[in-house]
Amino acid sequence: MKRRQAREIALQILYQLDVNPVDPVEALELYWRTFSPSLELRDFVERIVKGVSQHRPRIDKLIDRYAEHWRLDRMDRVDRNILRMGVFELLYCDDIPMKVAINEAVELGKKFGSADDSKGFINGILDRIAKTVLEGTEDGGEGEQDMDGR
Repeated sequence: MKRRQAREIALQILYQLDVNPVDPVEALELYWRTFSPSLELRDFVERIVKGVSQHRPRIDKLIDRYAEHWRLDRMDRVDRNILRMGVFELLYCDDIPMKVAINEAVELGKKFGSADDSKGFINGILDRIAKTVLEGTEDGGEGEQDMDGR
């Protein structure tokens, strides 16, 4: 439950960064001053926000590639940032099982998504990325894996 709460906070901060691009550390510090969550939550939130920010070009490229008939800039900001978090967890968080990363993103989509079909939209894209990039079941998947050794 703590990680889900941390993901919800991270989503708020990533949304803010999407609307008003500032340094992620600055956005985190502003949130901490305003809301003061526990240190346990802060660690995971920071990991997600800093990780998504650091790897955003690759994350966005993958989302754009696997979001059939959707351009990243045309997606709802909430859905887009849930996808960014999910892809970050899939690619860069070895301690989070693939199914957990996808399920948590889908749950965020149910709660905060833009439409009734947000959960299906998020699930479909993350599932395609997981199957092709992580499991290498599609031509070109192995090339993506080679970028960071996974």
